[in-house]
Amino acid sequence: MENSKVFPPEQLFDFSVRVFRHFGVPEIDARTAATVLQAADLRGIDSHGVARLHSYFDMLQLGRIDPKANVTIVRETPSTATVDGGNGLGLVVGPKANAIAMEKALAVGSGWVSVRNTNHYGIAGYYVLQALERDLIGWAMTNTTKLVTPLWGAERMLGTNPIAIAFPGLEEPPIVIDMATTAAAYGKIEIARRAGAPIPTGWAIDRGGASTTDPNAMIDGGAMLPLGSDRDRGGHKGYGLAVMVDVLSAVLSGANWGPFAPPFALRQEIPTRSVGKGIGHFFGAMRIDAFIDKDEFKRQIDDLIRTLRTTRPAPGTSGPLIPGDPERAAEVIRRREGIPLVGPVIDELLDISRQTGIPL
Repeated sequence: MENSKVFPPEQLFDFSVRVFRHFGVPEIDARTAATVLQAADLRGIDSHGVARLHSYFDMLQLGRIDPKANVTIVRETPSTATVDGGNGLGLVVGPKANAIAMEKALAVGSGWVSVRNTNHYGIAGYYVLQALERDLIGWAMTNTTKLVTPLWGAERMLGTNPIAIAFPGLEEPPIVIDMATTAAAYGKIEIARRAGAPIPTGWAIDRGGASTTDPNAMIDGGAMLPLGSDRDRGGHKGYGLAVMVDVLSAVLSGANWGPFAPPFALRQEIPTRSVGKGIGHFFGAMRIDAFIDKDEFKRQIDDLIRTLRTTRPAPGTSGPLIPGDPERAAEVIRRREGIPLVGPVIDELLDISRQTGIPL
């Protein structure tokens, strides 16, 4: 990787903790937030790790996020809850709300928690990995600020609205599905822009609504396309999934939906009006033995994984991967060799270091 440098995971973790502590985030919350960022970096999802730290830094510095947010349950049944995040860090609110969903699942079989008045929560995959540690099937989704056009639209109306779900195996590693509901993650467009490279057709449109391969044309008033891109390639499916995430995360909780979801970064435009509080998340947890014997389920997951791995490979490939394979492979390497950061990300961390006096 051009102009990149490798950092030990512990070094970046400690730096992140100290940055959050600098703004008065309590120690336990600062460590939680840094853990979520580290999970992204270790799993190779570079756009959501310390590459995002400067955005959190900016929002905390401007007082747009409450570092000591009071996270409260505002409505509740034995299996459900609505949580108000008190305008806290999503990296703190998310894990607290996810824990409520898991506790409810362990108590009554399943738990479902919708969250309002929160902020960017990191990778969706982090939350379902937490559920796996407790032998639960986990769900996580969140809406985000507008970047995506509805099918046949020519302006931003929806977020990248990711979905994650994970299923544990017995001897095989778990199936971990973690995906945006767009044709590509926004981070990939940012990476192409930094590299001065084109993006594939079907990822984005320009400000006039025409298909573009120029990442700058998307960033400068264009929009991303939903998963599938156009009608013939299934763009209505990505659009439908994005709407589903918005409803479960925001309409159900009382957060801002669609084009009214507030921005996460300073350079993004602030919506003209508000229809709720902050952005929204949605978490689910299911106890396997509420449905079937737990070991029987895990044995079948093992069989499913092994069966999929026997698929005859397409020409020029090594055959199908299991969802979660690339991230697991990245984590093995990065725990051993460190986390590679590109020049612009290192510059941002050094800028934080200069402004706070916290050494990188």
